Amino acid sequence: MRVLETDRLVLRRLTLEDAEFIRRLVNEPAWLRYIGDKHVRSLEDARNYLRSGPLDMYERYGFGMFLVELKETGAAVGACGLLKRDTLPDPDIGYAFLPEYWGKGYALEAADAVLKYGHRQHGLPRILAITSPDNERSIRILQHCGMHFQRMVEMAEQDQVKLFALQFVG
Repeated sequence: MRVLETDRLVLRRLTLEDAEFIRRLVNEPAWLRYIGDKHVRSLEDARNYLRSGPLDMYERYGFGMFLVELKETGAAVGACGLLKRDTLPDPDIGYAFLPEYWGKGYALEAADAVLKYGHRQHGLPRILAITSPDNERSIRILQHCGMHFQRMVEMAEQDQVKLFALQFVG
């Protein structure tokens, strides 16, 4: 189900058919370093990850992580969307892209569209983001999207992370 479209990208809901792509994405070295090991090694692990993560969030909140595809070719290049964690007071944006698609502006394009979607479609007055303190690429994307550093916070699955926020006006 197509959710968003930008000049170059289509963002759609993930399905169980995306298990192979998810298995690859969550085992990329950058994912493992900055997000953490989700223990997804097989296609069945990936399907379970999809069921308990994005698919569950769609049901509970109406949003979640979306598959990001190139509009021109349909190639899956990454994932970007909104998460609702018990440990944070507001939804937060998350994104990850395959390394061969880094440096092309896709993450910024997708993140900007997802932030606007969260506010316009879901009425979210504030959206958060967390990132490892040394993830400079991610920090630059968040800042380009208008997010501002708030403070360092402790997260159960990681050590201290930087917390960013975007407060919508009106």
